[in-house]
Amino acid sequence: MMTTLLFFAVITSLGASNLADEKIKVMLVTGQSNKYHNWEGASAAIRQHLDAAGIFSVDTVVAPPLGENMESFAPKWSDYQVVVLDYDGAEWSQSTKASFVDYVKGGGGLVTVHAANNSFAYWPEFLDMTGIGGWGGAGLYDPILNPDDPSRERSRDESWGPRVYWEDGGIVHDDSPGGAYHPPRHDFLVTIRDHNHPITRGLPETWLQANDEVYSGLRGPAKGINILATGFADPTLRNASPHHEPLLFTIDYGQGRVLQNTLGHVGADQDANAPAVQNVGFIVILQRGVEWAATGKVTQSLPDDFPTAYHTSVR
Repeated sequence: MMTTLLFFAVITSLGASNLADEKIKVMLVTGQSNKYHNWEGASAAIRQHLDAAGIFSVDTVVAPPLGENMESFAPKWSDYQVVVLDYDGAEWSQSTKASFVDYVKGGGGLVTVHAANNSFAYWPEFLDMTGIGGWGGAGLYDPILNPDDPSRERSRDESWGPRVYWEDGGIVHDDSPGGAYHPPRHDFLVTIRDHNHPITRGLPETWLQANDEVYSGLRGPAKGINILATGFADPTLRNASPHHEPLLFTIDYGQGRVLQNTLGHVGADQDANAPAVQNVGFIVILQRGVEWAATGKVTQSLPDDFPTAYHTSVR
């Protein structure tokens, strides 16, 4: 009897080990943000939702604090199937940037979340990798970025490339002058534009995102962008865009699968309980997006509490 029990225990242990090995290996990179975001709150929420999915094995990698030397920051990207970037701050060392480019070009997955859209405004390969972004000027950071290099003080404008939005059933590339902006946080309607993509397949055509920012006027090389979902701000609010702005989009970059998710604002005065990152719509597209970036497919079903066009759903 004891032999049978021991055999069962060994088999059970091996089975649990195999299940752990089969989980998608995720690196969550965080540690810096501009003065309007709280990276600790955002990364805690992201980690919470990825762990809850049950299909990911997540390691959180925290960069040195803003203003400190970045030479020691050298993650081993190749140990992971996908990198989730919740980072907006100082550029990495040349060797770390080069290894990251090689990783994504070679087939590694990348998902950027909200604040990471603002990051690395002066890193050309990252601009190509992420398609479009906003802001990035030195004054958004404390301490400021690149204090000895005045050429890197500006935020993104038309010199970075066209702004991108959705109109009349397709993507518009607009070369008119201007930079990024957004209205105050509010509930707004998200519209799915690509119903055939694994991330958005089965999602309702429209649904409400809770208390978040509609990033608008994003600029960049804008090559190889496929818009999965757009957002439309309340037109009565200050800085509301008149366009349907891209919120969720993929970018063609080498062999890698790259997804930008501009949803998920956690302000400097907020924490992991911020409605924008506890809204079920945000949770679902985060979980599905990371699985897709890692594997090219999505196996997760739609939860019953997904928001509708009339009601938000915040856990």
